[in-house]
Amino acid sequence: MSIISTKKKKANLIKIFKNLIKKEKFSTQTEIVHALQEEGFSNINQSKVSRMLTKFGAVRIRNTKMEMVYCFPLELGVPNTTSPLKNLVLDIDYNDILIIIHTSPGAAQLIARLLDSLGKSEGILGTIAGDDTIFVVPTRFFKTIQLYSSIQSLFEQKI
Repeated sequence: MSIISTKKKKANLIKIFKNLIKKEKFSTQTEIVHALQEEGFSNINQSKVSRMLTKFGAVRIRNTKMEMVYCFPLELGVPNTTSPLKNLVLDIDYNDILIIIHTSPGAAQLIARLLDSLGKSEGILGTIAGDDTIFVVPTRFFKTIQLYSSIQSLFEQKI
């Protein structure tokens, strides 16, 4: 198989993968694997789908039918707080070491992505996100209380 043929096949896989995810009907990676196999990609497996979901920023959220499905919440890259994202933050708290943010179910990875985009210059060393909880670690140059206040302001939470 030529390099051009391989690149076309990969581009086609990515196009079909993105179109499938945009339908917001897949609850598991196995369902995505089967859909891609039906599209003619017989060598696709769960680990490849997992890498693609991560690479393209797909997350699991509730659709209008209240089902947990994979989707691309952001077509244009990094989210911003002028969008309804701030409405997904339910609570922010802290201790001497880290800040904990509770979000609506399925929203933690999206909010963590926003915070990670702010980076070290804003005092964020990094985040760890589950389904509805985010751990935010401040850099050594920021006190936890400072970062806590900044994050509260960012999401317009009451202190």
